[in-house]
Amino acid sequence: MYRSHNPGRASDDKDDGPSMNKSRCLGLVGGLGVGATVHYYETLAKAHEAYGRTLDMVIAHAETPRVFEYVQANDRNGLAEYLNGYIRRLKAAGAEVAAIPAVTAHFCVRELIATSPLPVFNIFDALAQELAARAARRVAVFGTRFVMESGLFGELRKVEIVQWRPQEVDNIHMTYVELARTGKASEEKHRALTALAHTIVKRDGVDAVILAGTDLALLFNETNTDFPYIDCAALHLRAILNGLLGEGLPNSS
Repeated sequence: MYRSHNPGRASDDKDDGPSMNKSRCLGLVGGLGVGATVHYYETLAKAHEAYGRTLDMVIAHAETPRVFEYVQANDRNGLAEYLNGYIRRLKAAGAEVAAIPAVTAHFCVRELIATSPLPVFNIFDALAQELAARAARRVAVFGTRFVMESGLFGELRKVEIVQWRPQEVDNIHMTYVELARTGKASEEKHRALTALAHTIVKRDGVDAVILAGTDLALLFNETNTDFPYIDCAALHLRAILNGLLGEGLPNSS
């Protein structure tokens, strides 16, 4: 279990009481994979600094293979309980809200929200809002095999999710799993997925490719992405930041 703090404040290690400068305490279920966890941490820390606020966050490390086992077994309740084990620990460490920086783990998001001891930031809520704002009708998905073949677990009912061909699914899944395992991007991975994105945009007329894997933020950004895309991690982070700084809590509707 890790807790972030501001080393410039000598009182942080002694005083966890309320502060006008401190945000709500976030519990992050990390490790799914490590690169995505680091990306969320760095992004939230920089945003808090820009707003003149202190990030208050605790992190627990979950295991990607365990998540894959529950998804492959179609065990939503089992996965929700697995993740809730970490969320209970995060709550005990002071977390007030929780987030999971991984799309595949959202396989059980409805069951998780119903049983979690903390409000959970649902990555699909932010994505649905963005798709509506863009009036997108046909999309493709980059992510794990489970995310792609399930059409984002049926969470998006107002858009058509165009399926990749079987070999394309294999290539995307293997590329993504390796990226999540190593936490390291490469020009080869970027070039391969970019080519596939251009192929499906031209071949199937999709409006955008959804980057439905938080580790894809290690590979794609605004400066190196030349196809229409929607970044789930960026949308999730924006929602989390709004919630932490007092502009709205998850699960409030």
